[in-house]
Amino acid sequence: MSATIPRVVGLDLSMTATGIAWCDGTTYTIKPKKDGDARLFEIESEIARAIEGRAIDLVVIEDLPTNAKSAGITGMVQGVVRAWLRHHQVPYALAAPASLKKYATGNGNCGKPAMAVALYKRLGRELTDDNQVDALWLRAAGLDHLGHPDTVMPASQRKALAAVKWPLVLDTAS
Repeated sequence: MSATIPRVVGLDLSMTATGIAWCDGTTYTIKPKKDGDARLFEIESEIARAIEGRAIDLVVIEDLPTNAKSAGITGMVQGVVRAWLRHHQVPYALAAPASLKKYATGNGNCGKPAMAVALYKRLGRELTDDNQVDALWLRAAGLDHLGHPDTVMPASQRKALAAVKWPLVLDTAS
């Protein structure tokens, strides 16, 4: 594999506050100003503005929660973003919330504070926005999967990566 660090983006999609971890590790939250379905276009536009024309190797998206009341609403933004990524041939993976939590903390049922504490302990990043915390962990999981981990994770936690359906990502640099 090439020594070049893959360009991985993490997305914690939501209709009210979408967390993004860009390929350079910076984080951002999209908080739509519009109401109703107009938010979908605002979120899609922000993601497109950041990804389009950049050679992104992989986008890792937190998959829909299966038991949450808001899964239907979140599903709308998931559909819009996934369709945009497919249309632009950007490979993406879906990580179930429990798998992401297991990877980050060792506990698939942990709460948001545990994710933030693990981020600080493992990656030295202190973020107060849980959307950005999840997005940064999604990016870290993608980098780890591609052989360029941000940090050394315990083997027991890395096993959670096997539950993610990863796309075939070719190393174009070699």
